[in-house]
Amino acid sequence: MFIRAPHVRRLGSAATVLAAVAVVALFASPARAAGDGYVRLAHLSPDTPAVDVYLRSTSNTIKPQTFKAVGYGDMSAYLRLPTGTYQVAMRKAGAPATSAPVLTTQVGVENGAAYTVAGVGRFADLGLRVIEDDLKLPDPGKSKVRIIQASVKAPVLDVTSPNGNKIAGGVEFATTTDYREVSPGKWTVEVVPTGGGKTSTLPCTLGAGSVYSLLVLDDTSGGLKPELHVDAERQGTVPLGGVATGDGGSQPASPMPMALLLAGVAAVLTGGLVVVLRRRLRAA
Repeated sequence: MFIRAPHVRRLGSAATVLAAVAVVALFASPARAAGDGYVRLAHLSPDTPAVDVYLRSTSNTIKPQTFKAVGYGDMSAYLRLPTGTYQVAMRKAGAPATSAPVLTTQVGVENGAAYTVAGVGRFADLGLRVIEDDLKLPDPGKSKVRIIQASVKAPVLDVTSPNGNKIAGGVEFATTTDYREVSPGKWTVEVVPTGGGKTSTLPCTLGAGSVYSLLVLDDTSGGLKPELHVDAERQGTVPLGGVATGDGGSQPASPMPMALLLAGVAAVLTGGLVVVLRRRLRAA
């Protein structure tokens, strides 16, 4: 008995540790972490060459990040950042990091908030704009979408559906609309230049309970290029920020959060250890 006792205690300790690890992992998951916000970066100036974008904190020790050769129409996924103040600087692509930036701005990241920092306008009056993103998920029976107008070829445009339902009207170049709730499902979004011009269409699927930004760009062929970006999804990681596929968005490899998966594995292992423990106690 006294020989087996230490081994039995080790089995019990292992089970306890695994359970504790599962609990810690669960409460340390991104969905529960406090003190973080989200920032994504975009180049939305049609006649501005590619730039290198620098992001650094002015209030904490997080490592600076650099994004090379960011071209017109590029929009990153969201970066999860600790709350604080950050400087965003744009330099001509390939310019030394010590050279004077073309543009700089600051963004104050608040807990749970999200922002798009974008170079907007024509090159002659280029500016960096901090756009506040509303990632609050709508009711499951609705989708939420807004328009980011980055087309200089259509200085003013309307966004509608083929049945005439208007998502947004009179959207001017270098502006962003408020989010609007619409019915989810399969859509063919039509982007119509005000005063005449070629209509551009985008077949897409708006997921129920999800949030989107419709980015309107100038196409190299001479028309317009609408892109649907998934800002946040009811099913999956919140927020996202990537370009939507034809089915309405990129899905994570597994809808189960890793912390829950770890907790499940720990529970299975713990159950197995308890069975072994009982058998050894009976044998004793």
